[in-house]
Amino acid sequence: MSERPAAIDAPSAGAFGDMLRTVEELDTPEGYKAELIRGKIVVSPWSKLRYLRPMRRLRSQVEAHAPEGHVAETSPFLFVFPPAERGFGPDLFVADETAFEAEGRHADGAALSLVAELTSASTKDADWLDKLDTYGRVVPVYLVLDMQVGEITAFWDPSSKGYRSRTTVTFGTPLHVPPPFDFDLDTSEFVGGADVES
Repeated sequence: MSERPAAIDAPSAGAFGDMLRTVEELDTPEGYKAELIRGKIVVSPWSKLRYLRPMRRLRSQVEAHAPEGHVAETSPFLFVFPPAERGFGPDLFVADETAFEAEGRHADGAALSLVAELTSASTKDADWLDKLDTYGRVVPVYLVLDMQVGEITAFWDPSSKGYRSRTTVTFGTPLHVPPPFDFDLDTSEFVGGADVES
């Protein structure tokens, strides 16, 4: 597999349920994940090794401020958004633990309280466009760590037309993460993981 996402032909019926079953049955190579993006099944690599430190630091901070009964994870779980016919495997998520009591291999996107995506050259468009649009209708907080620019953006206040609020800071500057988390995120340890040319 290459470093770039690869689209896979969806079932001819094109129904969301059929595509979801195909994603669940895919035998993706080690280190890759399958998602439903813009009506296609997309297989892409998991994050780069140097993203580990920023992800761990982000996880420990958001976990300390997560709503009661919610867990913060970087495990490869697929969250589905049936009205948008999307299924995403976020780099990091915070979700209600009860979402993982169900049978099956995917969880309800409505259980998410926060999602974070660390951009790469190959996934940046999906993180800033399709995922932003989908998360912006359901998920209370969406964090985009733009690893190519060295900035983090918080989106919040979802609505039927997408997020109504956003703020961006450069890595190294504290970022206020809105309720239900409501704390200042220390972004200083994200600098070393960025792809920014010096």
